[in-house]
Amino acid sequence: MGNRRLIQSFIILLLFSTLFLESCKKNIDKGTDTQQKTEIKVPTFNADRAYEYIAKQVSFGPRVAGTNAHDLCGNWLINKLDSLADTVYVQTFKTRIYSGEVKEGKNIIAQFNPTLKKRILLSAHWDSRPYADYDPDPNNHNSPIPGANDGASGVGILLELANLLNENPPSIGIDIALWDIEDWGEPRSVQTKNGEFWCLGSQYWSRNKVPFNYNANYGILLDMVGASDATFYYEGISNEYAPSILKKVWNIAAKLGYNKYFIPENAAPITDDHLYLNTIANIPTINIVHQDKNSSTGFYPYWHTMGDDIDKIDKNTLSAVGNVLAYLIYNEK
Repeated sequence: MGNRRLIQSFIILLLFSTLFLESCKKNIDKGTDTQQKTEIKVPTFNADRAYEYIAKQVSFGPRVAGTNAHDLCGNWLINKLDSLADTVYVQTFKTRIYSGEVKEGKNIIAQFNPTLKKRILLSAHWDSRPYADYDPDPNNHNSPIPGANDGASGVGILLELANLLNENPPSIGIDIALWDIEDWGEPRSVQTKNGEFWCLGSQYWSRNKVPFNYNANYGILLDMVGASDATFYYEGISNEYAPSILKKVWNIAAKLGYNKYFIPENAAPITDDHLYLNTIANIPTINIVHQDKNSSTGFYPYWHTMGDDIDKIDKNTLSAVGNVLAYLIYNEK
């Protein structure tokens, strides 16, 4: 009699154990299914199209404020972004360059999901350097550069990201800002050093934000992001003001297999648009910029030379930067 009860108890226990295990398995499967369903699908960045946008900018000629090429390219950029974004602002401004001359520029700001509070500011400068003052030929020092990598590459990537944002609306707000008169600092032959004459467009915007009272959770600046074998380090200003954003972006690059480009090593601080976004606009901003530790200038080898032309642009580099930013945007909560 005792043995029969013991056997019955064992059978009941075994039955409950089986039911419990089945229930756990279903819950695990359900959790896996939910995880699979909520996994974010990141649209693929089209490097071919980004390259075409860079070539288009270069085709206008050097984009130096006050020239016909600058006007034509500016109008093209405004129309392009107007066809893709929810809202586009054109901020015209006057500024004094190192020589004392007053120049007129225009910053172009495009917004996606303008009503959402969480925002990322992506930016680049769209003007080109009026002096090839680092060209090996002294006869070129007063000639404006083509600016394919130094300026147009960052803009080309942002325009292609604008296509992705238009076709695949993100869950957060994204703003694209194209800064003007970034590259009109004093040439090598002039030792002014008595004012801040670089990044004049972003300086102006940082003091006169458009739209009014604008703010972003953080920003990412692109500068010289299209050359072959580009190397992007932890640039010094970025590391001082937004180290967590730096690591976040470089970790994404590692995850996607772009360690060749995004190298997690410290590099020198540089004066660029992000300096003023950090110090005046109070938006923690990093700079993805081609720095070359083996170069005498510290930059991309054709920096501020006539050699900075469309033939220096590499679609593989564009793809690396574009896909890292796309992953960041679509996985940001």
